[in-house]
Amino acid sequence: MALQEELKTQGNFLFKNRSYLPLIVLGIGLLVFIHKEYNEIEKPNTWLAESFEFLSLFISLLGLIIRIITVGHTPKNTSGRNTKDGQIADEINTTGMYSIVRHPLYLGNFFMWLGVAMLTENFWFIIAFVLFYISYYVRIMYVEESFLRSKFGQIYTDWAETVPAIIPTFKNYKKPKYPFSIKKVLKKEKNGLCAVFLLFWMFDVVCRLCQKEPFESDARFWLYGAITATIIYFVLKIMKKKNMLNEPNR
Repeated sequence: MALQEELKTQGNFLFKNRSYLPLIVLGIGLLVFIHKEYNEIEKPNTWLAESFEFLSLFISLLGLIIRIITVGHTPKNTSGRNTKDGQIADEINTTGMYSIVRHPLYLGNFFMWLGVAMLTENFWFIIAFVLFYISYYVRIMYVEESFLRSKFGQIYTDWAETVPAIIPTFKNYKKPKYPFSIKKVLKKEKNGLCAVFLLFWMFDVVCRLCQKEPFESDARFWLYGAITATIIYFVLKIMKKKNMLNEPNR
């Protein structure tokens, strides 16, 4: 099989299973974290050590914010909307976040998952995660861009020549074509918010169980955050089911 076809086959497989494969990486990261907690020599508490979880949370929420800004300005059935069955694009997004980077949703995903990977506090696992992410999403981006290029032709290539794939540049920024839709954000990004706080709470629980530490005030922060995010998720899921978050063309 030629490399081009091989990349396409791999990209289609990864795209269809993109909701499940990262869980494997998360499982490995959790095992690395547990090993570290059981075998770590006690170190003095520094400002960085005390604040590292919150720094990791900031990184994850930064990724979520990137996704929110992106999703909030996209209409229905554009290059930012895909399904498990394949690509959907009635038009190509070229304004807003898409004028500074071609794959803003994957950039957001990167920071969301990087924050979780940082919780392992293992330098080599974090590096391995970054390399895995690049290899993983390059194949997905290849499939998406092949589809967009075949469908939109010169319109796509002209846009791609001036907008980088994953590292943003603001020199060609264009104001979003569509107004921000809070309903679309609530409908599409509820999973991400819930997942972030549940994962951070899970890592905190594992850490305290391994070190036999009491569940103090900061532990309650992660617990309350996870409970709040879960309640928000189910409320929004009900609202979505009742079509309360629907908007024309969004």
